[in-house]
Amino acid sequence: MRTQAEQIAAIRADQEFWRAPAEVGPARYDRPGPMGDWSFADMAGHLTGWRERTINRIHAVGRGEPEPAPLWIVEPEREDAVHEVNDWIRAQHAGRTPAQLVADYDASYDRLIEALEAVPAQLQTTVLPWADDEPLVDVDFTGHLHDEHVAPVRAWLDGTNGSRPT
Repeated sequence: MRTQAEQIAAIRADQEFWRAPAEVGPARYDRPGPMGDWSFADMAGHLTGWRERTINRIHAVGRGEPEPAPLWIVEPEREDAVHEVNDWIRAQHAGRTPAQLVADYDASYDRLIEALEAVPAQLQTTVLPWADDEPLVDVDFTGHLHDEHVAPVRAWLDGTNGSRPT
C-alpha cells in the first residue's frame, strides 16, 4: 500500500503531464476533433465534472460520512447513462469560455489534493466501494484521463485521427 505522500506526488506528476498538451494552445481549445465533436475544452469540462464528484466523495470519506449523491439526476450504472451524465456535465458548462474550462480542470488537481490531505490518517486506508473496493490511498484518481483521452488528443495533434487542429 502506498502512502498519501506517494499518492499526492503521483497526482502532481499527472498535473504536470496534463499541462504538457500546451501545444494545443488556447487558440485551439475550442476546435472540435480530439474527442469526436468535442473540443479540447469540452474534454476538460467533462473531466472537471467527473472530478468534482470524486472530490465530493473524498470529502465525505474524510468526514466519515456516506457517499454523497451525484450532482446529476442520472446514476451512471449503464453505458447509456454515462453518456447522459456527460451531456448533463457539458450543459452545465455552457457559456463558459474554453480557457476557463481548461483552467478549471488544471485547478481541480489542487482541489483533489486538498481533499485528500483533509482525510485523517486513520481513514486513508478506507476501502471504497465506488473505487472498485480499493483503499483510498491506492486509488488512481487520474487514470481516466490516460485510459480514455490522452491517445485521442495525441492522434488529433498528430493528424492521425482524420482531423488536424488548425
